[in-house]
Amino acid sequence: MAPILSLALPSDTGRVLSIQSHTVQGYVGNKSAVFPLQLLGYDVDPINSVQFSNHTGYPSFKGQVLNGQQLWDLIEGLEANDLLYYTHLLTGYIGSVSFLDTILEAVRKLRSVNPNLIYVCDPVMGDEGKLYVPQDLVSVYREKVVPVASMLTPNQFEAELLTGQRIECEKDGREACNALHDAGPSKVVITSININGNLLLIGSHQKAKGEVAEQFKISIPKIPAYFTGTGDLMTALLLGWSNKYPDNLDKAAELAVSSLQALLQRTVNDYVAAGFDPQTSSLEIRLIQSQDDIRNPLPIFKAERFC
Repeated sequence: MAPILSLALPSDTGRVLSIQSHTVQGYVGNKSAVFPLQLLGYDVDPINSVQFSNHTGYPSFKGQVLNGQQLWDLIEGLEANDLLYYTHLLTGYIGSVSFLDTILEAVRKLRSVNPNLIYVCDPVMGDEGKLYVPQDLVSVYREKVVPVASMLTPNQFEAELLTGQRIECEKDGREACNALHDAGPSKVVITSININGNLLLIGSHQKAKGEVAEQFKISIPKIPAYFTGTGDLMTALLLGWSNKYPDNLDKAAELAVSSLQALLQRTVNDYVAAGFDPQTSSLEIRLIQSQDDIRNPLPIFKAERFC
């Protein structure tokens, strides 16, 4: 049998197993993450945790949900053919405890093949004070997932859920990052924190256990529109760039934020050009049209290190 070239001749960047949702139309979950990672040079193997006709913000949707056993069948199928070598695992929205437990089994299995596997986890649980997963997922994330993650990319509300701490100022954000480092991951990026109407990203890299983490912030301009799929895209970009700059999380975050902001601005501009008021409903992002911004972003948004 011919060799699997992505294994025999791997890309310089890596090989990613991405377990996320999928929509036939539009860009959320894997549809939002796979293409950007491919543009950045990664081999990406997607497992679709759900397959829906469109995202759930539309008036209706139809489709199928993968259960934990079906996920494990896919993992076993890969293992049976010696296809389980990955440099990265990426996970996003997960809707049930049983599926999350199976992902934890998958992490153990993947690390038995590659002990250096980097697990990038977006702990998608809610936003702006609203939980949109079952309550019992929170404790599974906190007690089982955070300890095995390499990088965590929560938003403000999710970071609060995981740490039990309110985040109302920059100091709170930095302390939440430190609490998450203590629990497991060496890299933490709280992707959006709203402080007095200003939007910030706070990133933190603890290069060795017990060391003081290098921490930074990036100010993000607010675009007056609501988009779908941006969190999934942001985590993919953070994975992509942080692997290219493993010791410079601040540089990786600068490039990820700059890519995302250029894409969002293009999305708004295109809706306006089509005669649509972008503030009246959620917008589908212009992913394909923004591929140059993904591959070669202009690093406009700069990180400011905390002393």
